[in-house]
Amino acid sequence: MTLLKSVRMEMVVLLILSLLAADAADGKAKFVGGTLAEFKSGQDGILGISQSDVMTYSSKQQRVEISYNQVQSLEYGQKVDRRYLEAILISPMFLLSKRRDHYLTVHYKDSKGRDQAIVLQLPKGAVRPTLASLEARTGLKVMVQDDEARKTYRG
Repeated sequence: MTLLKSVRMEMVVLLILSLLAADAADGKAKFVGGTLAEFKSGQDGILGISQSDVMTYSSKQQRVEISYNQVQSLEYGQKVDRRYLEAILISPMFLLSKRRDHYLTVHYKDSKGRDQAIVLQLPKGAVRPTLASLEARTGLKVMVQDDEARKTYRG
């Protein structure tokens, strides 16, 4: 009887872990720019990379699917700023720290064969898993735009 209970418990734990892993593959991203007129700059959405054949970006009203085999290139870059506003409002100690924004650019061909691009801002914790997954699924290497980004992604 205890063997059956331990097997059930292990199954529940494995199920929970697999659901968490699948959820980690899909994460928040902010649309920054690109050729897609249906999205507004600064619009929050979800970047889905858990499917084996397509990646998706969806907001409340719009959704785009990008086939991995249609991706032409992947780029990763950072924008580094000093925290001047926080230093003025809260403490001068914020001048010692930097804020880093992480950007992913995907160049691809849409279903009509036209060149398209989408630029997304990723949360800091999602950068490495997202880029590694995209490299594996597309077979392309991520082009890193600057030394700061290279340190973050490649270590």
